[in-house]
Amino acid sequence: MSDHLTRVLAPSVNLRAVACITTNTVAEACRRHQPAPTAAVALGRALTAGVLLGALLKGRQRLALKFEGSGPLKKIVVQADAHGGVHGYVAHPDVDLPLRHGRFDVAGALGAGVLTVSKDLLLKTPYQGVVHLVSGEIGEDVAYYLTESEQVPSAVGVTTIPDARGGVMVAGGFLIQSLPPANADAVDAVLQRIQTLPPLGRIFHDEPSAQGLLERIFHGMDLEVLETAPVAFRCSCSEQRILQALSTLGRDELLRLAADEEPTSIRCDFCGEEYRFSAHQLRELVRQLPQPPQPESGTPTSRGGHRHR
Repeated sequence: MSDHLTRVLAPSVNLRAVACITTNTVAEACRRHQPAPTAAVALGRALTAGVLLGALLKGRQRLALKFEGSGPLKKIVVQADAHGGVHGYVAHPDVDLPLRHGRFDVAGALGAGVLTVSKDLLLKTPYQGVVHLVSGEIGEDVAYYLTESEQVPSAVGVTTIPDARGGVMVAGGFLIQSLPPANADAVDAVLQRIQTLPPLGRIFHDEPSAQGLLERIFHGMDLEVLETAPVAFRCSCSEQRILQALSTLGRDELLRLAADEEPTSIRCDFCGEEYRFSAHQLRELVRQLPQPPQPESGTPTSRGGHRHR
């Protein structure tokens, strides 16, 4: 089954939930960034968390997750929209640590640090929340952010399992939240139910269905399915956007680059796409920039040198 997300309500316990399958999405990110196994698992979990949080947005709203830690990964950045689109990167994709108790040591790779969540809700000022990483395992950190910063009792589980060929066997996750009035006990009760289930990776491997996972989590409860939507790796970069970014370098720097006559290469951090611009394109960009203001007629101008008192 292709990557997708499903949103549901569980009215009897006043909870809402999202689950998603992100196997192909994470595989595409890994194809582009070529991360080592530990870095791949960290990136996959973060991308999945981005999809889950993005499912709570509306319209053209967007969000960004930035995990910054003292470990060798240093930083993971993910951006997501309200329509299942997500992209991201790890600062050091070559990081690979020995297994810890049979599991990928994402916490050791990320280390102590902070999670910053930025949301563009199409208001005058973007929303931003910052919390300390409580485990470095991604899912627990996102749940802590939602519970502490947004004051919404939440549970989050994310998984990414690489295959033996450097690809991705399975990836996905879930997000459960209390609806107002906040009911942490209901979230805890569902978490206890989740503890009795097989590991997430095994569930998704046997049945790659977001709705199937939610039905197992809320076994015996009535669920109202709100939406099932596709999920995909999508980056908003383009040649035009890169040119706009280059224009901020200013005339002098652009002319210096053009003087080399060699193509200027710019690589998008989020998707790894490389854009190459010829010297001619850079000079044309300079011609399109506003002309610098000219001194008014009759106004003295400096000719260099030093003035002594």
